[in-house]
This record gives sequence, C-alpha cells and structure tokens, in this order.
Amino acid sequence: MAHVTVTIGGRAYRMACDDGQEEHLVGLGEEVDARIDQLRAAFGEIGDQRLSVMAAITIADELSEARRRIRALEQEAASERAARGAASQRLDQTEAQLAGTVISAAERLERLARELGPSPSGGVGMG
Repeated sequence: MAHVTVTIGGRAYRMACDDGQEEHLVGLGEEVDARIDQLRAAFGEIGDQRLSVMAAITIADELSEARRRIRALEQEAASERAARGAASQRLDQTEAQLAGTVISAAERLERLARELGPSPSGGVGMG
C-alpha cells in the first residue's frame, strides 16, 4: 500500500492508497484544496471546518448533477438503441418485401416468355 501527502487548506495530510493511485489521490487533493481556496476567496475566513463542509457540499452537488446527466444520457442512449433496432427491423421487412416483389416479377416475366414462345431469331442458326 502506498502513502502520499496531500495539502488541503494549508494542512498536510498523510494518506494511504492502492499502489499506482498516488498521482490520482494527489490530484483529488489539489481539486479539494482549490475548491476551499475559491470558497475562502468568496466568503473570507469563516473557519476551516465550515469551509471544508461547504467544499464537500458543493462537490457533492456537482457529483449529484453529473449522476443525473449520466442517467439522462443512458436513457437517451437506450432510446436511440431501441429506435435503431426498430429501424433495422423495418429495413429487414422492406428488403424482404422488395425481394418478394422482384421474385414475383421474375416469375411473371418467365411465364410471359413461355407463353410467347421462342424468339424468331433465337434457337435456330442462320447460316
């Protein structure tokens, strides 16, 4: 297990993380620290604990909104997949109908050709 030190609100915190996750954890700490700095600039010195709670709430709000958007996008993607499936089915049905029409037309042409008999220039050699 790896250990890193993250600095948030001017205080250093030693934290454990899975091997290979050190850079990610440091980056998350930097994001939280930046959020606290933004809140401190907006509200002044209102206490570290209150700033931390406000930062956590604003981050949780962003996470909630991101989850809502993900759900909406997943629903939209599911609708698109369903529409694509329905369109594919209609295309298959149209192709089958078209194939049936072509076969029917070919059979009628063959029947007409048989009824008309051999062509005058076909079959018998001239020469």
